[in-house]
Amino acid sequence: MIKFFKKYHKWLGIILTLFIIMFALSGIVLNHRKLFSSVNINRNILPKEYRYQNWNNAAVKGSINYNKDSVLIYGNIGIWLTDSLYQQFTSFNQGFRKGIDNRKISKVFKHSEKELFAGTLFGLFRYNTVNRYWEKVELPIHKQRVVDITAKDDTLLVLTRSHLLFTSNYKDFVVEELPVPVGYDNQIGLFKTLWVIHSGEIYGLIGKLIVDLVGVIFIFLSITGLIFFINRYRIKNFKKKNKAIDNIKKSSKWNLRWHNKVGWVTFVLLLITTVTGMFLRPPLLITIARSKVNKIPYTKFDNPNPWFDKLRAVKYDKQNNTYIFSTSDGMFIANGSLNKPLQRFKPQPPVSVMGVNVFEKLSPDTYLVGSFSGIFEWQPSSGIIVNKVSGKPYESFGKPGRPIGNEIISGYINNCNGNDVYFDYNRGAFVPNKDDFSFKMPDMMANTPMSLWNLALEIHTARIYRFLFNDFYILIIPLSGLFILFILISGFWVWFKRHRKKR
Repeated sequence: MIKFFKKYHKWLGIILTLFIIMFALSGIVLNHRKLFSSVNINRNILPKEYRYQNWNNAAVKGSINYNKDSVLIYGNIGIWLTDSLYQQFTSFNQGFRKGIDNRKISKVFKHSEKELFAGTLFGLFRYNTVNRYWEKVELPIHKQRVVDITAKDDTLLVLTRSHLLFTSNYKDFVVEELPVPVGYDNQIGLFKTLWVIHSGEIYGLIGKLIVDLVGVIFIFLSITGLIFFINRYRIKNFKKKNKAIDNIKKSSKWNLRWHNKVGWVTFVLLLITTVTGMFLRPPLLITIARSKVNKIPYTKFDNPNPWFDKLRAVKYDKQNNTYIFSTSDGMFIANGSLNKPLQRFKPQPPVSVMGVNVFEKLSPDTYLVGSFSGIFEWQPSSGIIVNKVSGKPYESFGKPGRPIGNEIISGYINNCNGNDVYFDYNRGAFVPNKDDFSFKMPDMMANTPMSLWNLALEIHTARIYRFLFNDFYILIIPLSGLFILFILISGFWVWFKRHRKKR
C-alpha cells in the first residue's frame, strides 16, 4: 500500500503541479479584489472567446437617455456617451480610478432630470456637471458595492447587496434593514456557506489571510515536491558520471524534510480548502444548489439582517405603493412603508443562480426580467410569464428554472434605432427574429481590457482551459479536486507510516 501511495503521490503531484500553482495564485487574487482593481490584462493575449465581439462578455448592461439627443450606455466597459443613433461614442469615465474593475457599472440613474448617479463594485458616484467627472459618495455602511439605484418620488434609493438606503439631499443617507420574509427560517444556502469557507471570508479579513496562507502552502508543497523529484533524477544521473552530489543531496534532504513537515501540519486546512472548492462548480454544484443549512455561529453570516448579501435589484411601484425586490432567494414584494414581512411571488420568473441582470419596468404591471436563464416578460398581478424571444408562455411546473437558458442574457437597451436590443453573454447583441440587425462595436470599446481579478476567476473556475478541452473543461475542477485529495491523503499516509516506524 505504501509503495502504491508513494508512486501515485509522486506522479499525480508532478502532473498537477502547474494546475495547483495556478489555482493557488488565482485564489489569492480573488480574495483581494480591491487591492488588484487597478491591474488590467490585454484581451488580445487571451483565448479568442475573451475578446469583445458584437458587445459580448457582458460589455453592456443597460442604457439611459442623458438628454434629448444623447444616450449613456454602461456595463463592463464603463460608461460611454453616444448619440441617439448609436454612431459616435465618447468615454464618460472621468473621475473613476484607474483599472477596468473600478469602471464596472451596475446601474446609471438620472434623478430629478439633473442629477446623475452610477453604482459600481466599489460604491456610489455622483456626476459633477460643472467639472465633468464622477465624484465618490460615501455611504454609511461597510460594504459599499451598489447593485441598483432607483427613486421614490423625490427620494433617491440606493440598493447594496444587504441594505436599502434613502436620501433626499444626496448627502445624508438613511439605512433601511428590510423586514424578514414570510416563513423566514434563518437558514442560508449550502453553496454560499461553502463559498465563504473556501475563500476564508466566513471569518472576515483574518479568514481570507488564512486561506491566502493555504494557497502559499499549496505552492510551497508543489515546488518542493518538484525539486525533490528533479534532485532524485540528478543524483542517479550524476552517480553514473561520478560527479560530486553532496550539494544536491543536501537540497533534496531539506526539501523532503520541509515538504513533509509543512504538509502534515496543515493537512486539515488543505483538505477543507480542496473539498469546499470541488462543490463550487458543476457538476458537484448541482447536488447542493438548492440545499440550506443553519448559519454557523460567530461568523459573517451570524447576522440579524435576514437579507445579508442577498439583494440584487429593486423597483418602486408608485401606483400600488409597493417595492419589488429581486434577491438571491427570488422575487419579493414589500409594502411602501417597509414595515411588514416581504412576500414571495408565485409563480416566479426564471432567474439564474448567478442573479438578475435585467430588471426593467415596461408598464404599470409588466416587468422585463433577464438573467443567464433567459429574458422574460412578467406580470406580477396575474402571474403571466412570457419568453421574450420565443413568445411562448413559461411554465415552471413547480420546479426551479434552468441555471443556464438558451439565451444567456447579460444586458438590455431599448430603442436602439427603433429596436429593443438584448445582449447574450456569448454571442453579444441581438434582436429576436431579426437576423439582419447590426450594431457595430467600435474598436476603442472592443479594446477594453479585462481586469486581473476576472482573469483570476477564469483560471480558478477552469473556464480559461475551455479553448483546449471545449465543454469537457467543466470536469477539470471535480477531477482535479479528487486527484488533489488523493495526493494529500497518500502523502500524509506515507509520512505517518514512516514517522511511526522511526519512532
